[in-house]
Amino acid sequence: MSFADKDLPVPVDLASAQALIAAVQLEAAAQRLALRVPPPEPTTCCGRGCNGCVWEGWLAAVAYWRDEATLLLA
Repeated sequence: MSFADKDLPVPVDLASAQALIAAVQLEAAAQRLALRVPPPEPTTCCGRGCNGCVWEGWLAAVAYWRDEATLLLA
């Protein structure tokens, strides 16, 4: 089974997103493929749990990055 065939998790928090990014980057290095840089972690969160928090947007961006990377790793 190739890496792209694995059911990669949807990132739900900082730790799961960081683990996902590390796993995808490790596989890309093993395949000698260059990936686009993952989205940078937010630095502007106020910590009040806002609707549309910067972390929600970042997690969505990481999920998109994961999907794009998976296509390249196929």
